Amino acid sequence: MYLLEISRLESFNNKSMRCLHYLGLVAVLHLFLVQISYGQESVKQQNGVQQTDIGKLSSGGKLKPVQANMDIRKYTLNLDVDIANKFIKGNTTVNLQLKNASDTILLDLIQHYAIESIKVDGKSVAFDHKEEKVFIKAASNQFSAGNHSVFIAYGGNPPEAVRPPWLGGFTWSKDRSGNDWVSINIQKEGGRMYFPCKDHPSDEPNEGVEMNITVPAGLLVAGPGLLQKTVTKKNKSTFSWKTNYTISNYCVLFNIGKYRVIKDSYTTINNHIVPIEYYILEEDSAQAKRVIEAKKRDSKILEKYFGEYPWYKEKIGIAAVPNSGMEHQTMITFDNKFIFNKVGGQDYSANLFHEYAHEWWANKVTNKDWAHMWIQEGIGTYAEALAMYELGGQEEYNKIIAAHKRGIRYRKPLVGGEELSEDETYAGNDIYTKGSFFMHSLRYVLGDEVFLKTLKQLATDEAYTYDNMVTTTDVEQLFSKAAGYSLKPFFDFHLRTTQLIEVSVKETGYQQYQIKPLNYFMDLPFEITLNGRATRMILGKDGISVKSNTVPMVDAAGYYLKKVVIQ
Repeated sequence: MYLLEISRLESFNNKSMRCLHYLGLVAVLHLFLVQISYGQESVKQQNGVQQTDIGKLSSGGKLKPVQANMDIRKYTLNLDVDIANKFIKGNTTVNLQLKNASDTILLDLIQHYAIESIKVDGKSVAFDHKEEKVFIKAASNQFSAGNHSVFIAYGGNPPEAVRPPWLGGFTWSKDRSGNDWVSINIQKEGGRMYFPCKDHPSDEPNEGVEMNITVPAGLLVAGPGLLQKTVTKKNKSTFSWKTNYTISNYCVLFNIGKYRVIKDSYTTINNHIVPIEYYILEEDSAQAKRVIEAKKRDSKILEKYFGEYPWYKEKIGIAAVPNSGMEHQTMITFDNKFIFNKVGGQDYSANLFHEYAHEWWANKVTNKDWAHMWIQEGIGTYAEALAMYELGGQEEYNKIIAAHKRGIRYRKPLVGGEELSEDETYAGNDIYTKGSFFMHSLRYVLGDEVFLKTLKQLATDEAYTYDNMVTTTDVEQLFSKAAGYSLKPFFDFHLRTTQLIEVSVKETGYQQYQIKPLNYFMDLPFEITLNGRATRMILGKDGISVKSNTVPMVDAAGYYLKKVVIQ
């Protein structure tokens, strides 16, 4: 899924923009390799358990009515991880609320697992596990409206990740010293990859998650929230993690390694002291201080524009993993390569910063539907531009925005409908680059004062954060209210089409020109350069007439995605 993020990160640190030119070829080759890697058969058998080709899985999509009737309150996972056999066994309890009585509770879990038993409110019930779904039947007529506890005991071999984190699953690897090192990535495929859940972005567990993960003694488990306790018996250790915050399914996971936990603290913009915990491989512990210092600095930048660190009641977490990083809530993963660039004389890691920005844009401000994925990826990427400004000034901001613009491929609209799966909505690199450039354009239209204030409101107002998820319409209406006029045409044009703004510059007489939009959708401010002097002017449907000794320049600074036709 995140194939293009590699080239994006390389491009934006000004090292490898040319990789974007090969993006189409890479994507085609990638899809071909995925077909081979996942196998030619759609269904196979392993240890007597029917398994489905996970390459076809994509989280989200149209929500079934029986699941729309459910509100997930909490997940509790109790799993024993047998690393030697790449096997997990245990149980998950799903606390949920039914809005109306129903004869069926429907959860998601891929076919890689054998379900031993299911109990609802302590009573055994009949179930059917097929097509990645668990149909749980009421013992009598119906499950009543209200709260229920669903206990599912199961076990099996999780899918192995083909190209994590873009093509997810479990990664069973070794560190340089030969110690076991396990990571999980499931954003594309969803939480159903290893625990039964309602696998849709619109419903997160309001009361959080508890995880009790058992691993071979000597290894540590890095998880979301706060570590409650560790119990070691004989040759196994169980790590109990708990978060009280709402959390996306794809962030409900853990990583295992021969970690050393390096601790520090950060004082937020509102003077809350937050623990920093870095689960770094023991063999790399000398690198920890450099990463933590960069993390503190990045925290200040992100808080300046988006408000206080969202999870100050728990922690700022980092876990080393054998793949590119991900935005796992309160335990951001880092690729462990310790590659930094110098921006304004300071260390900067695009991978570390981008995933950390997702603590605000994805984890705190969450799209209700994958159709609106640009909100978390586009604004998260724009946060990198703001970081460039803070570290290196306007020149560094301009450089990264220009890189974002060059990286746009216009493959499909960023918002292609509603109730879409991740595969259906994912627009490759454009989710990042065009999403970021859209915010750059919006900033020009509104001006810094209105734009930055409203952006912070989006990141801090309870109407758009935590339990309250957002859509493109929510974002548009917020900015429209701040602007004092409707920005819907602006949002629709840039996010729901792949068009460029087209502007005609036509000579109508001696040193006389008409500047007119060819595909008008609303009045917009443009920087028009006449006789070497730039002036902000409004272009309406009928355009404007100007006088200039030279051919006027339209938007020379590049605030818009446009095409200028000289006639």
